[in-house]
Amino acid sequence: MKLYIVRHGETEWNKERRLQGQVDIPLNESGRRLARETAGGLAGIHFDLCYSSPLSRARETAELILEGRSTPVIEDERIIEMAFGECEGGCCARSGWNLPEGFRLFFDGPDKYQAPSGGESFAQVKKRTGEFLQELYDRAEYQNSNILITTHGAALAGLLNNIKGKSLAEYWGEGVHKNCAVTEIEVTEGRPAVIAENVVYYDEV
Repeated sequence: MKLYIVRHGETEWNKERRLQGQVDIPLNESGRRLARETAGGLAGIHFDLCYSSPLSRARETAELILEGRSTPVIEDERIIEMAFGECEGGCCARSGWNLPEGFRLFFDGPDKYQAPSGGESFAQVKKRTGEFLQELYDRAEYQNSNILITTHGAALAGLLNNIKGKSLAEYWGEGVHKNCAVTEIEVTEGRPAVIAENVVYYDEV
């Protein structure tokens, strides 16, 4: 089994460094361009199926990558973005920071981070993304499949945290992946291995 895990294309809130969480912000035109260019980079791969977060920015990314193919797209809540509750919409840029000071642990100390009201902890995201992966590993009919997965920055980091067997303190690994970056995972007898991580198929401006 091979998994191709992709962070969604750019949105206006990405440009403004605002926390999207589970607010359904669509792709902008730049984000659509990135998805189309990523489609070109993945054109030689036959995808048997796709799993997408139900949020439109991830779903449209999947549809643009798979344009012209008959690949089924399945939405799965377990790979939706991390919920930030009352902090959704806030700015996390250093110059425009308008979040509680404690929220800095989101980046600097994920094992100590306290979720805001209505939000999720890193442990909760790790649990649901881990359960999603385990279901894929266990499905006999997927063992020879290529599966596209379109998700979000924090959820993708949770998938990789599970795949690499790292602690919550190491949740971010190499950092938040670029929009439309692709990470390739090979799964053999239920054991995942990272083949390539955070690869882009477009020219970075």
